[in-house]
Amino acid sequence: MGAMRSNTPTPLESAKLFVGRLIRRAGRLAAVLLLGALATNAAHAATKTLLFFGDSLTAGYGLADPSEAYPALIQKKIDDAGLAWKVVNAGLSGETTAGGLRRLDWILRQPVDIFVLELGGNDGLRGLAPDVTRANLKTMIERIRAKQPRVAIVLAGMQVPTNMGRDYAEAFAKIYPSLAEAERIALIPFLLAGVGGIPELNQPDGIHPTATGHRMVAETVWKTIKPLL
Repeated sequence: MGAMRSNTPTPLESAKLFVGRLIRRAGRLAAVLLLGALATNAAHAATKTLLFFGDSLTAGYGLADPSEAYPALIQKKIDDAGLAWKVVNAGLSGETTAGGLRRLDWILRQPVDIFVLELGGNDGLRGLAPDVTRANLKTMIERIRAKQPRVAIVLAGMQVPTNMGRDYAEAFAKIYPSLAEAERIALIPFLLAGVGGIPELNQPDGIHPTATGHRMVAETVWKTIKPLL
């Protein structure tokens, strides 16, 4: 009888087995990492953008914390609803419709799924002709569509005090519903509904909402935004 072969692997065989196990483990780890990366990329791809483009009302002028401004409150509502949306606050204090036109292209460099256009209040406070404000808003809407054809546009309506004259205030208020109808876009009839003109809901300047006022503004905005998400 020939000599029986030992069951104990040789050093070379042991090394091959060890390397084989490492390769299999590395393969499994690579697969796990790849799946994780794919899931992360899918999550990022699935997250849509809701952008608020406005003036100090959107920027949250005078608030102690930016999280008190209505766009941040909309983000909280979205998160609570478990929806994959990211809110971008592109509000700038003092912004007019002319100023908005100048910085719009820069804003549109990022993909946007819903674009909320909140401008015109400062035009009204300066007594600019309503026709000019309307023309600027219309140009912005056209430019948004040209840059991002699939975006949903929401126009936030604004009103001005009658100290500019009742005729002026009425002409100004008509800008928003008439433009929204003509352009077939969603309309928030009056951003400051239930807040504007109420001292306890506004800061001492009588123009910018307090934190409580912003919570009410968020409720108003949510009614229009929610069905679009």
